[in-house]
Formats: sequence, structure tokens, C-alpha cells
Amino acid sequence: MPSVDLNEVAVALRTARAEKKPIDTPTKTWPSLDPEDGFKIQQINSNHAISTGDRLVGYKLGNIAKVMQTAFGIDHPDYGFLHSSLFLYEGTSIALDKFIKPYVELEPAFVLKKALKGPNVTVADVISAIDYAIPAIEIIDSRVKDWAIDLPDTLADNGSTGAVILGGTPRHITDLNLSNMRGFLKFNGQEVMAGNTKNILGNPLAAVAWLVNRLSAYDIEFQPGQLIMPGSCLEAVLMDKPGHWSCTYEGWGTIEFEIV
Repeated sequence: MPSVDLNEVAVALRTARAEKKPIDTPTKTWPSLDPEDGFKIQQINSNHAISTGDRLVGYKLGNIAKVMQTAFGIDHPDYGFLHSSLFLYEGTSIALDKFIKPYVELEPAFVLKKALKGPNVTVADVISAIDYAIPAIEIIDSRVKDWAIDLPDTLADNGSTGAVILGGTPRHITDLNLSNMRGFLKFNGQEVMAGNTKNILGNPLAAVAWLVNRLSAYDIEFQPGQLIMPGSCLEAVLMDKPGHWSCTYEGWGTIEFEIV
């Protein structure tokens, strides 16, 4: 089977993101596409974003929770780059037509004070490297029609990133019970989904260690000041109509935003 032109796939996904028009499943159009190709494609588009004025600010892990793998039919985690252009502000109005078919996730996020690079990074290393934690929303979105994705497809699409909202109260991780913290999403005042941080590989700190070690295969080092998102504590909820979202970790903080 002939090799796939990675730049061709990168341009197709980049165009789909810019025009808000999804493409057919890449692994159907380019059957030889594998997970390693998928990550190389996301690197191509990350470098393109940076070269045109964007900034790399961190990394994300996705589909680490079993509820997320079941929902999207993927049995392996995905991961991606976080760029400054993805970040929106809590308490603001967000246009639904900014996305294709978005879902809302609730997760903790961590800001680093020390560098981290695998392999062989432990949870203890992660603990010593974190400056503070902050509640986060990730709005995931796919440039693939109907979310018909396999692992190479979502990797090529930068882990299906859409937008990130940080909010609530920054805390030191010693002030949080990250292995057992309930989180829930409300839409127009009604609870629509709940979960627990223990769904994130037992503890989101372990998920960060997993991500650092996985990305070391690509010689990636996490830098001080970068934001690391370890994955959602609950099943993502479809965001398909205007309204008010309230996203809460009990005993920690709430992020609110309006979809118009």
C-alpha cells in the first residue's frame, strides 16, 4: 500500500478547522494512516500554528476514562498540543457556530513549576513539578464527520481539541483530594452528567505521568509554566443548543459560560 502524504492530511484537517466543515474519516480516505502518522500530522499543524503567530502553552490527554473510550469507540487514550488560540474566558458568551459538533468535558488542569520529561517519570516526580491545579473545561470538537474516528484520526486532529476554559479557584494539590473528587455539569440549571476524578486513571496525577512518558518517545519535554490537562472525569456531553453551562467540582470551584 502506498505511503500517505502527511502534509496532505494536515492541510485537509487544518482547512476543516478553519472553515468549520468536517471531512470524511482520514483512515478511510488514507487507509495506511496509523497512530504514528497521526501524531506526526498533529506536529505538522502545531508547527504551522506557531509559525503563523500562535503559541504552544501545554499538552492534553484525552479518552483516558473508560466512559470516554466507550462513548467514542476508542480503546486507547489520545493526546494533543494546547495552543493559546484555544483558550476562552469563563463567564463569557461563546458562539455555537465556532464549532462543528462540540461536547463539554470537566477536568482538573495543572500548571508546572518544573520541567518534566520521560521516560521513567513517576507520580512523585509529577507532584514535585506541579505549581497549582485549576478547574478546567475542555470543549472537544472533531473535524471528522459524525465523530467517526479511530485512534489515528483523533491524533491527526490534535486529540479532537476545540476550546479550553480555565476558572474557579487555583489550589495547591495538597489541598485537593484528586483521587476522589466529584464533578458535575449543569445545563440551564439541570444536572446532565456527573463523574469523579478517580475515573482519570485512578488519579489525574497518574494520568500526567502517563502522558509525560508517552510523549518522551517524541523527545517532548514539558516546560515550567505550561498547562497539562489529564482528561475528563466524566462522559462528555453534547453541546448542541444555546444556553447556560455550569461546571463544578465539589469543594473546589465552578466555571460558567453561555452558549449563543
